[in-house]
Amino acid sequence: MVASPAAAGAVQRARALPGLRVGLHVVLIEARPALPPERIPDLVGPDGQFRSDMARVGFDIALRPAVRRQVAAEITAQFEAYRATGLPLDHVNAHKHFHLHPVIAAQIMAIGKKFGARAIRVPAEPVSIVRAIDPSVAAWSPLLLGQWTRVLRAQVRRAGMVTSDAVFGLAWSGAMTAPRLRGLIENLPDGLSEIYLHPATGSYAGSAPGYRYPEERAALLDSSVIAAARSPDIRLGGFCDFPVQ
Repeated sequence: MVASPAAAGAVQRARALPGLRVGLHVVLIEARPALPPERIPDLVGPDGQFRSDMARVGFDIALRPAVRRQVAAEITAQFEAYRATGLPLDHVNAHKHFHLHPVIAAQIMAIGKKFGARAIRVPAEPVSIVRAIDPSVAAWSPLLLGQWTRVLRAQVRRAGMVTSDAVFGLAWSGAMTAPRLRGLIENLPDGLSEIYLHPATGSYAGSAPGYRYPEERAALLDSSVIAAARSPDIRLGGFCDFPVQ
């Protein structure tokens, strides 16, 4: 989130860890924009922050050319801000998976490729694996997301970009504990998988209510999780360590 107050600190930490694969989290909802609010009046509220009415914003983007031009300008500004950090660009995704919107996805990929982007997230989570670890989990319905992830995956293939075969983090967003993370690592499907978390030492301005940030941080540091990730059957890396399928 290149326009967030903590962006400079995150960039500093990433520079100190050259082996870390870092990507751009494109934001078009509920956060600070990269452009001045007057440049994107249809995307922001009176406070100059991105709007929170995600469904209405999605309709505006689909139906109004002026709004689509503002989206393109903001996405470009965020890629420019990322390029200014000097960090290699491993992948791209969007806040709240807003790139499931076909217009947003198309703009991110078209603009991103000009900045060297070659990988993007398709948030398709295998519910069967999640429920094998915890049968009681209220996983996102594949019927709800299936159509949109299929459309996005087709867009990614046409663009010649890399994406994962599976993504984990939707059902347990904000609650990826060490046992759950270890369970996922031990039951990964064949192919390229992404597991995402929201680690932090505590809540912060703009944090999501109910998210167990310290537990997710602890999960990444858990010795049993680290041991599972070091299995010889697993190859670790970023998106760009793998070829386009």
